[in-house]
Amino acid sequence: MMPHIWKDRRNGYLKGLFRIRLNLETIKLGAGAILPTSMDADGTQAGYDIPMTRAISDAVSIPVIASGGAGTLEHLYEAIADGHANAVLVASIAHFGKYSIKEMKEYMAKKGLHVKI
Repeated sequence: MMPHIWKDRRNGYLKGLFRIRLNLETIKLGAGAILPTSMDADGTQAGYDIPMTRAISDAVSIPVIASGGAGTLEHLYEAIADGHANAVLVASIAHFGKYSIKEMKEYMAKKGLHVKI
């Protein structure tokens, strides 16, 4: 099945397949994980780019770490449950004290996800 193609909101053209192909080439070169960052969502705290994360996660055989846009505890869960990411990267919500790492991990565990607490 062909991966979902999403629209690049910043430039207004499709480039999803290029991103998938680039990640597949990266795996051939020995990458152990992929960290796709949505530059449109990065720093906004409006949520991860779930379609992009899911398309890449579903197309590759190595772990994918969602990055760019975390603003709530639910965003973390959505990246894994809906985006099929293996892990999440957070920055603003931790740096500015919105949530502690402990709070994030406890929330994920309560939602039934495996976390190291």
